[in-house]
Amino acid sequence: MDLTSSIFGNRQPTAVVKKATKAKASYLKKFGDDSHISYPLSSTFNPVIGPALGVQNINLNNTGEPIDTKKGIIIGNIRMGYGHYRISMAIASAARHLGYTPYWLDLNAYQETTGGQVISHLNKLYSLGSRLSQKYSLFNSLYWEKLNSEGFKKLSFNAKDQKVSELMATVLGNLPDDMPFVGTHTWPAQAAIHAGMSNVINVVPDNWPMALHLSEGARHVVQTPSSYFGYRMLKGMDGDKVLKPMPADSIFHTGHFIDHELLVDLKGDCQKRKERLDNGKPVRILLTIGGAGAQFEIYRSIIRHLLPQIINRKVSLLINVGDYKNVWEQLVADIPELHKAQLFDNDWEGVQAFANPDSDQSIEGIHAFYSSDIFSAVYTTNLLMRITDFMVTKPSELAFYPVPKLFIQRVGGHEAYGALRSAEIGDGTVEFEQTDAAIQMMQLMIDDNNIIKTMCDNILKAQSVGVYDGAYKTVEMAVAGKG
Repeated sequence: MDLTSSIFGNRQPTAVVKKATKAKASYLKKFGDDSHISYPLSSTFNPVIGPALGVQNINLNNTGEPIDTKKGIIIGNIRMGYGHYRISMAIASAARHLGYTPYWLDLNAYQETTGGQVISHLNKLYSLGSRLSQKYSLFNSLYWEKLNSEGFKKLSFNAKDQKVSELMATVLGNLPDDMPFVGTHTWPAQAAIHAGMSNVINVVPDNWPMALHLSEGARHVVQTPSSYFGYRMLKGMDGDKVLKPMPADSIFHTGHFIDHELLVDLKGDCQKRKERLDNGKPVRILLTIGGAGAQFEIYRSIIRHLLPQIINRKVSLLINVGDYKNVWEQLVADIPELHKAQLFDNDWEGVQAFANPDSDQSIEGIHAFYSSDIFSAVYTTNLLMRITDFMVTKPSELAFYPVPKLFIQRVGGHEAYGALRSAEIGDGTVEFEQTDAAIQMMQLMIDDNNIIKTMCDNILKAQSVGVYDGAYKTVEMAVAGKG
């Protein structure tokens, strides 16, 4: 299936097609050709998020349980940062709530495959770029910002990805063609189409339309109206050229992709925030370190600013460093006061008990969270959202979550539009690119309780009109498309 020469009826130049073909050939030479292999597939229960989300891991062997092709939904993903895993968890949560079994298929985890090695290689390059963008302002302004906002936007970029993703299709060869397949990164969605699957949904992250996220042949679901219009028209994806639009049955606006567990008692969680503020309890602030491990300097400045207020019980601080133990160790080395913090070090049971939203415990001081397991590293933030008063984060996929948010500097130009979406809804601030300005806004949120209360009110207004229902609607579409 040739999805490189033409993208939604828009022919690509010969030079673009040749470049894409050359890229595929170079990866074949580097990582080998496994297209002749028939990979067996079976499932095992995910011990971390399985109890909460019903997730079954798909393994490349026949030693586990057979995949339920009647009530199962494949969630095709990769680990590239934390955002795509986070969306996958939201889809899994909605699937379980609606009575289906979510099967977790991470193409990046299968390092014995050609596709898995290609993804790992590209992921390392992206993570390196993210970190360099935070260290070197010239690299960020002259290259990284432009690549993430304009480079990834071009149809020519999608043409190359489509050709390379052909290498990722082999692993899907033994899945039923009409089984619901939800790709939470475009590569798994593209791979599923190349494998001949007919019921594929491509979950599009962010709020800035980019050809990077296109997977022709799949149904695309987006989180916002502005994203819908940008993608439908393929706006700006070939300079100023007016392109043939996406067909109406190829793209749908569903809403934000949010876990059922975060929505089931959203009103109660918001009410508890207001009560804590009214009763003079320490303001609970959650700091999240993203999957690229970037923005260390910003977080260090924030923590130093908060230390006196933590000592005076005006603020309590929750810090999730994910699976980046080195980040925590460096923070402790730079800020000796962090030696007194309570560290949940690979303590998943302790994290769950601490983050129990029904607990009346008073939270004071500093609490840090680290896990070498990627699932608990990501999902810890989801658990902590329910008990925090506001979250400090870059405007990544977390920008779409129903919790009060303060946005610090983005990593990549595409993330800017997540902050704009949140600020317009009113459940988060605008993005603060300067650390001093971000700290000033944070202090306002600590001192003026009405800011957090207003965000809570806006969250409930948004919920009432289905803004956060994207995961439910995506699963319903996937199931409706079977057969």
